[in-house]
Amino acid sequence: GFFLVIYGQVKLSFVTPSGQEKVVEIITPGNSFGEALMFMGRPYIVMAQTLADTMLLHVSKEVVFEGLAREPEFAKKMLAGLSRRLHSLISDVESYSLQSGTQRVIGYLLRQDDALEADTGPARLTLPVTKAVVASRLNLTPEHFSRILHELQSLDLIRVEGRDVHIVDVGRLRAHTG
Repeated sequence: GFFLVIYGQVKLSFVTPSGQEKVVEIITPGNSFGEALMFMGRPYIVMAQTLADTMLLHVSKEVVFEGLAREPEFAKKMLAGLSRRLHSLISDVESYSLQSGTQRVIGYLLRQDDALEADTGPARLTLPVTKAVVASRLNLTPEHFSRILHELQSLDLIRVEGRDVHIVDVGRLRAHTG
């Protein structure tokens, strides 16, 4: 079966033999995980851990397969969800391969609020998870992530107070190539 997050957050990650963690995805309310395993018959290769008080709904494999057989619209929605996740993972690989750490951090900050994509001027956002989790999600060490935030602050592009990030000017931040 698969799991649907009703409320809270679930971190999907790998842990290396040396104990380092690589966050693959943060699952938020209304989103699900584990669907691909129903079709593959293999154990889950990532670890799932809640990051806050979380309620999950487990949907059994039998119920899903019955729905797929009887409801073409349900099948289309399942395929669309799996396709979105695949596209997101391919985008992550592209980002890790072709963008600097600074570019990945800027892109992440700008994706936190849809209004930031087209906006200019100041903005404020709160990181949805700890800085260490964000760093891992961006394929950065926590130290490298911290250095990038300090660099962006020294350029007067952002101000950071805990998990709150104040963007001085969205257009200037977007234009910064790192």
